Amino acid sequence: MYESFYKLTGKPFQLSPDPDFYYESRVHKRAYAYLEYGLYQGEGFIVITGEVGAGKTTVVRNLLAHLDQSKVVAAHLVSTMLDADDLVRSVCASFGLSTKGTDKGSLLADLESFLKNVALKGKRALLIVDEAQNLTPRAIEELRMLSNFQVGERALLQSFLVGQPELRRIMQHQSMQQLRQRVIASYHLGPLDREETERYIEHRLKHVGWTGDPSIETDAYDAVFAFTSGIPRRINLVCNRLMLSGFLRDSHTLTAADVEVVAQELKEELGAVIGTGEGLGGRTDDQTYRMDDATSVFSGTDGLGIFDTGMLDAGDGSLQARVQRLERTLGTLLQMIRRVVQVVEPITRQNTQAKH
Repeated sequence: MYESFYKLTGKPFQLSPDPDFYYESRVHKRAYAYLEYGLYQGEGFIVITGEVGAGKTTVVRNLLAHLDQSKVVAAHLVSTMLDADDLVRSVCASFGLSTKGTDKGSLLADLESFLKNVALKGKRALLIVDEAQNLTPRAIEELRMLSNFQVGERALLQSFLVGQPELRRIMQHQSMQQLRQRVIASYHLGPLDREETERYIEHRLKHVGWTGDPSIETDAYDAVFAFTSGIPRRINLVCNRLMLSGFLRDSHTLTAADVEVVAQELKEELGAVIGTGEGLGGRTDDQTYRMDDATSVFSGTDGLGIFDTGMLDAGDGSLQARVQRLERTLGTLLQMIRRVVQVVEPITRQNTQAKH
């Protein structure tokens, strides 16, 4: 919607991972280097962890986009609370093997045969398990067992485990000792710093043809960083709403005050209140919040720190408060519709005159 107003060629701040928008920050470059190191080793496990929205999947997809398919056969599995039997079936399906009406023993035999065939062709098999913190202990143990497939001294399957910080805690458990011995490298993907946050925003804007409209004041970058703690998905969410706000106000300059308004709107939409007394840069531990219809997840463990431990209290949760929030949302929607009409109406009028 705001793309045409600012003469952009596309959406700069979409929430879904897109390797075309990959920004090689210091931390993302290092995470990518660990994955490349793992590919070079050709065996064992590489473990990459990071907070929700830190860019783990984007790094993985960037790696997949640059793999030499003549040398590596890769499968990308996004786990959803898989147990051992389900894991084997999902791994087979990810590599394109048929799984219908097949028991676990047959699946394992088919998978081993497939991996041996890949090796005979001079290629290597790579399994990337995303959201690996959702795997059950039995499923993780099954992954370790799959790493036992060998031809001579050569491992037939290499695995990358990618997940949230819980994965690190799971792997520290005593029962994971054998798996830890197979891990050749691990890395925790941290947030962007203040300067990288600014470069990240401009990188995404320039990718869709931004030439300075809207202009973004320095204090606006400061406010975005303070509100998002440098987590890329949070930055995308805030900046997308910020650009929409500028469009609705017919503004070509974005300021810290604009960011503050957007931040307050997001908090009100969540039904949350400031609980730390530390403003946008505060810290609240062990909290998880879902924003934008659960598309983006904010995890308080890495320093977002702007929400209380609960949702609305009894007063704020009253019918009157809900009606007020609904009225504000409808007001924004009506403003958006009016703005669209203002943009579209002259075009429609010109087309009508041209026909006559």
